[in-house]
Amino acid sequence: MEKLPLPAHGKTRAIARSLGRVALALLLIFAVTAVAYLFWNPGLKITDGRHDKGTNGIWLAHGWLGDDTWFTTNNKTAEFPKYRSPEAIAALFRKLRAHHITDVFPHLCPASPAGHIPAVHSAQVERFLDSAEGLRVIPWIGGPNGTSALISDKTWRDTFTKDAASLLAAHPRLAGVQINIEPLRSGDPDFLLLLENLRAALPPGKLLSVAAYPPPTLWHPFPDVHWDEPYFRQVARRCDQLAVMMYDAGQRLPKTYQRLMADWTREILAWSEGKAILLGVPTYADQGVGYHHPEVENIHNALPGIHRALNTSPPPHNYQGIAIYCDWETDDHEWSLLKQNFLRTK
Repeated sequence: MEKLPLPAHGKTRAIARSLGRVALALLLIFAVTAVAYLFWNPGLKITDGRHDKGTNGIWLAHGWLGDDTWFTTNNKTAEFPKYRSPEAIAALFRKLRAHHITDVFPHLCPASPAGHIPAVHSAQVERFLDSAEGLRVIPWIGGPNGTSALISDKTWRDTFTKDAASLLAAHPRLAGVQINIEPLRSGDPDFLLLLENLRAALPPGKLLSVAAYPPPTLWHPFPDVHWDEPYFRQVARRCDQLAVMMYDAGQRLPKTYQRLMADWTREILAWSEGKAILLGVPTYADQGVGYHHPEVENIHNALPGIHRALNTSPPPHNYQGIAIYCDWETDDHEWSLLKQNFLRTK
């Protein structure tokens, strides 16, 4: 029998029923996902300090070592007392020691396009080192890749290497240097050449640290700018320490960031060729940057992910601790969170 076409109002009801079924299906999917997320526990809250080895790190501001021209050029002369006074230096180191920080990375960036490291105030460096007994001061040098850091240029690499060696020779109590070049894609051979140059030129016993990229993972939306296992291992073989920047990950949900931190922690420790590892956690709030959401990427969510990974099995011998980015944006609440959720208090 030939089927007669539905009248217009019948078609409308059929469409409405179809849309209703689609809406119900979507609602069910959303409900199941919400319930799954509610019961998902990728992080682990630990408050007994079991993962604190008392050898943590932190990135510091330029003013602690920088020369006077940095203050004048950047209209920061009003901040002189904040960095230059003996009281300010003493207060900084009291805070760092109270939070079990032993490795400090004062900012000395960016290098010039010719390869020169920013000048330091020599007397200030020595005053700073006078107060740093028992801690390692490791200036953080480098800069934006392709503008101030021309690592593909041999002349730039040679000048940069010479300046780094000269800085450590002039101030022998400095423990070493940390290299930070951003962005730096996985596989870049020029960065490996730079590390080889530095390793050969630095005075004996000086630490060569790298502010390193974490691996790409399922939870990270920008895998092309992070280091795969072969490249991570190549970098590790050429340095003494990796302070891994475990942030700027584009995460919008706290639990996915916790899972990302757990994944990164496991992979970094497995790929590190036995070199010392500091796991970088964020305390900064760069609002409006598309790849950083401070309401998610913060110390409150970073630590549970790290704890989850470290609690699975005993951490390897080269796990050194965490590194905080950065001192100048860490407030009292965040210091309190660190004490409650990471530091060993007994």
